[in-house]
Amino acid sequence: MKCIIIDDEPLAIDVLMEYCQKVDFVELEGTFTNPLEAISVIKERKIDLIFCDIEMPQINGIDFITSLDNTPMFIFTTAYSQYAVEGFNLNAIDYLVKPIPYNRFIKAISRAKEILAYRNATPVSNNVFPSHGQTGQSNEYIFVKAEYESVKINLDDIEYIQGLKDYLKIHIAGTNKTILTLMSFKEILDKLPSSQFLRVHKSFVVNIASIKTVQRNRIVINDVRIPIGDSYKATFFDSLGL
Repeated sequence: MKCIIIDDEPLAIDVLMEYCQKVDFVELEGTFTNPLEAISVIKERKIDLIFCDIEMPQINGIDFITSLDNTPMFIFTTAYSQYAVEGFNLNAIDYLVKPIPYNRFIKAISRAKEILAYRNATPVSNNVFPSHGQTGQSNEYIFVKAEYESVKINLDDIEYIQGLKDYLKIHIAGTNKTILTLMSFKEILDKLPSSQFLRVHKSFVVNIASIKTVQRNRIVINDVRIPIGDSYKATFFDSLGL
């Protein structure tokens, strides 16, 4: 997996370089203190993953990522946790808060490896079919059985999924529409990318990109307050780097 590091702090680059050198499937193609200098390398070397700081003097890391064509996968690295939700709204693979522990780095890079393998795999399994979108964005869809037909749902349109006894209620963004399907959480989670969807309660799975705010014991999505179960808290906050 070809990676680059973009950070205006040389010490932060040194830490990530050391981490990358310990992982045998990572090929570090370059490091940059000025993100604009990385553009040609991203295009010419077909970079798979960017580690990108957010607060930089030349250009904000979020603005830089959104300016790219055919965006590679990216992981934000920053000392400021308030950008976490915005980062995931851009479909970041992960969000690492400095100082970055090695175990969090390994979790993030392993997630990127799984996603890259998924994108390169053929045939596609689990009834998840890729659509034609920019690299680095989540544009896949799934089919679920609802009543007497199979319904196609774009993953980005799913705000959250609610468990109702033997059924799941899938809430669709931008509408009052919900889809009822006779499935278990295990079955639906097997279809959904773990980088985008998290189980946060025994009765709820959420799309990270749909989160508006995160409070101590609950998540707000489209003015709906979703509880965070005690047994899911650690994984949830760890995944968001909070």
